[in-house]
Amino acid sequence: MGFPGTWMTESQSMIYRVVPKCACSTIGQILYYSDHGEFYDGDIHDAREGLHKWAHEESQPLIEKNVREHETYAFTCVRNPYTRILSSFFDKICGIQRNGRRYRGNLVPLLIQKYGIEVGGEDGKQEFDQIRSFRRFLLFARDTIRFRKPMDPDIHWSAMSGHVSTFIVNGGRYDHIFFTEKFNEGMQAVLDAVETPHKVDLATIPRFNESAGHGPKRAHPVEDYFDDLSMHIVYEIYKRDFRIFKYDFENPANKLPIGEIDLDEVHAKLGE
Repeated sequence: MGFPGTWMTESQSMIYRVVPKCACSTIGQILYYSDHGEFYDGDIHDAREGLHKWAHEESQPLIEKNVREHETYAFTCVRNPYTRILSSFFDKICGIQRNGRRYRGNLVPLLIQKYGIEVGGEDGKQEFDQIRSFRRFLLFARDTIRFRKPMDPDIHWSAMSGHVSTFIVNGGRYDHIFFTEKFNEGMQAVLDAVETPHKVDLATIPRFNESAGHGPKRAHPVEDYFDDLSMHIVYEIYKRDFRIFKYDFENPANKLPIGEIDLDEVHAKLGE
């Protein structure tokens, strides 16, 4: 299986396991900048050069060697499961993607037909009941994750622990896992631990939110989208994420973690 979703700087200073919807565009651009002294012109997910990626066959032997021999500092980043699934809904389901089309072609029509959701019309800009539609999307996300119906789960809403674990199961070890909600603090710890060809000043780095502007703006506070049933469904899907990455299940309004990540626990529980 190798190391899907793994990126490495060309200078081999850092290895990053991408977790979708967890500041991955910004982190990818920081990796790129640390090698080249400039940002990639475009969405870093599209970059074919300037960064080693597992998706590029020619990069695989080098990534595999570095990961297995633990020659390069390895890290990843996680996010509150409540805000992550909400972000997935507004970006991927309600939003028009950068190719000018809906995400995954027939996915949105399927959701409209089978789950009765609304997405703000053709352009995603019309008024609609965001809370009702989101809760119906949550049922769909649960069905894909628990029952793999009506399709396999998408990487943007499959559990973070699943993404993080493939790196461990296949022989990798993380040096650091940090929180999107404490981004500067976490990313600085990574940069302090490595030598890079170009110095990165986090205070001046823009946030590369490639999903910004794709869809309608969230009209309500996070907690308004989650009633008792929705919270139950979220816990059913993301129980491991809440426990291992120390997020507050009881209070959707609290996006901050309630503890520190224990790397030994992560490796023990996700390496099984």
